[in-house]
Amino acid sequence: MPTGYGSPIYDGHRPAADAACVSQIRELGGVILGKTVSTEFATRHPNKTRNPHRLTQTPGGSSSGSAAAVADFMVPIALGTQTSSSIIRPAAYCGVVGYKPGFGLINRAGLKFLAESLDTIGVLSRTVEDAALLASELSGIALPVPGEIMTSNLRIGLCRTPWWDQADAAVQASLERVAAIFARAGARVKELTLPSDFAKMNEVQITISSYEFYRALSHERTRHPQMISPSLTSRIAAGSRVTRMEYEAALGLALKCRTWIAGAFGQYDLIMSPSTPGEAPDVSNTGEPTFGLMWTLLQLPCMTLPCGSGPGGLPLGVQLIAPFASDSLLFQHAAWAQRVLTLN
Repeated sequence: MPTGYGSPIYDGHRPAADAACVSQIRELGGVILGKTVSTEFATRHPNKTRNPHRLTQTPGGSSSGSAAAVADFMVPIALGTQTSSSIIRPAAYCGVVGYKPGFGLINRAGLKFLAESLDTIGVLSRTVEDAALLASELSGIALPVPGEIMTSNLRIGLCRTPWWDQADAAVQASLERVAAIFARAGARVKELTLPSDFAKMNEVQITISSYEFYRALSHERTRHPQMISPSLTSRIAAGSRVTRMEYEAALGLALKCRTWIAGAFGQYDLIMSPSTPGEAPDVSNTGEPTFGLMWTLLQLPCMTLPCGSGPGGLPLGVQLIAPFASDSLLFQHAAWAQRVLTLN
């Protein structure tokens, strides 16, 4: 199908073959209804999609069309990608379920890479069960069994993250409210405070992704620079200034933090944190990826669930994070959380 990557450079482009995940869906009997709109090369430059809850607002990026199509009941399930917060953010803004798998869970053959150490294919849907169904078929992970979904003694770490002050009052209150709901439903919720190195994780993610952007988009930036947006041009330029030494140091710090969080999960089954800093902003931008950058860099499976609305009447989400390579457990716990939130 036409695949333009959100860029005029590829207007009318048709790949020679489907991506592996699309071919798998066809092989399993799935019907591909069409393609949705992405932001420019899955970055932050807005495209034409609007938020179905309010057409003056952004659906988020980069999986903007996928989130909007699911929220507007055009399709039950859609694929998306995440390098920074490109599944979690649009899903939260559009009030749907967004699942960013653990790194590499869904095969990436056929994906146009932007940052090869971060790019992840995921799922947007209206229920945890629908997301689990597609993820299970594409990856082989076990589906949650409804009768076995844990309903008590779930250990949840409430992680405000180092960027708590960038969440608006409605998001802060929403996270506190959801934590109290989970506790009343039988979960054991306690604060999770991250070491100081984690405050560098967003900057580290930007360093790594910028270095990789510059190289991944070599054809586009050298042959069609005039057709790249100013915002992406500046990010590519920033990537050209990242040295290999700086890149390797960033990778090393990311690995150090992955090791720490793996140990911390000995005390928690699940971590909860904000999905976005606030409600969807207007269509002039796609919103800030603040609360997705770190978890993507840590390569952990993440999911955002709708959890009410902000003062402007637009959706808010809560982000759930599971240990590395524990996607099946994430679905099990998220199914419980979805049930609890639906009843409250």
